[in-house]
Amino acid sequence: MTAHGTAHTGGRTGALTARPAGRHALLVELPDAERTAAFHAEVLRRRAAGALPPVEEIVPGARTVLLDGVPDPEALARRIAGWEVPPVTDDTGDVVEIPVRYDGPDLADVAALWGVGPGEVGALHGSHTYRVAFCGFAPGFGYLTGLPPHLHVPRRSTPRTRVPAGAVALAGPYSAVYPRATPGGWQLIGTMPDPRPLWDPARERAALLTPGTRVRFVTAGDATAAGTTTGGAAAVADTTTGANTTTGGTAAAGAGPEAGA
Repeated sequence: MTAHGTAHTGGRTGALTARPAGRHALLVELPDAERTAAFHAEVLRRRAAGALPPVEEIVPGARTVLLDGVPDPEALARRIAGWEVPPVTDDTGDVVEIPVRYDGPDLADVAALWGVGPGEVGALHGSHTYRVAFCGFAPGFGYLTGLPPHLHVPRRSTPRTRVPAGAVALAGPYSAVYPRATPGGWQLIGTMPDPRPLWDPARERAALLTPGTRVRFVTAGDATAAGTTTGGAAAVADTTTGANTTTGGTAAAGAGPEAGA
């Protein structure tokens, strides 16, 4: 079974394709990250309202949403095709504030791509509110959308064999913070002083950044003033100032053409 349909997203008609993934799962493919985020939010809204058939797990990707544990995938695919899906707005969802020192080794390169001085990169990066589109690559690694198209930058032509934990990075439409040291090919513009809150297995919900969470980047020296923000989420602790606490989240794996770091 492969079901094709249209979901109306923000006044536009966006084609989606629902494909079987085993006997009791449905993989919904969407045209772009914006409509994927809107569709994921609509699935969560309908489940919370009791208007969604039983689904055990909902896993967003770059341009897909996996619905697992579905008793009748074909019936759900037909229902999805007729949904009205509003766009995701910037004023909904929890907010997590991430302290950053803008001291990354690729700061000058990114500044040149943006046509600004290195000292202006932090202000530009921090002036936007981001949203976790999906998670993957490593535990606690969230792919954050919200950077305007004119600020998108390419991956490095030569990946690094080791990117340190806490590195704040850019690649294509995404921002991210590396929760642990790994290889990676993104442009590094800064450092989160203490990345441990990004992934804490001892916490009930190990991942701090989960799909749908809004994120703001705050200059590390200003983190003491961050406190609780709209949506009820607290700012992440900054070891340089001793500020604040963290909020938890549930880890979610995402897959898509932009996956990787």
